[in-house]
Amino acid sequence: MKKAFSCLLAAALCLMMFGCGKRGADETRPIDQIKAEVAKMDVAKIRSMALSYKDAVVAKQADIAKVADQLKGIKPTELLGAKAAELQAQLSKIEESISALKERFQIYYEKLREKGGDLTGLELK
Repeated sequence: MKKAFSCLLAAALCLMMFGCGKRGADETRPIDQIKAEVAKMDVAKIRSMALSYKDAVVAKQADIAKVADQLKGIKPTELLGAKAAELQAQLSKIEESISALKERFQIYYEKLREKGGDLTGLELK
């Protein structure tokens, strides 16, 4: 019984760690790992991953707009307060995230361009 439970637990952990093979945009994935994987991908998969990263960047840009709007709503007398500092920290964190996502997106974009894939709709602002 213990052996069966151990096997089941090991299988569950593997699924949690590695998923079912589907990967999306991940700002924490090591650049070297992405470069190694993208070299083995076909054009369709590269485009799919590039779109995934683009969508993540666009979503984060929307987050920046929301936080910036909140920051604009703060009274001038509260600009040095805790609320403003918290919003500034959120903005900084989101900007770092966008930068990491864009760096990873660029790897897929360049490989797609190199392989002659369709770059339509992959422009980032």
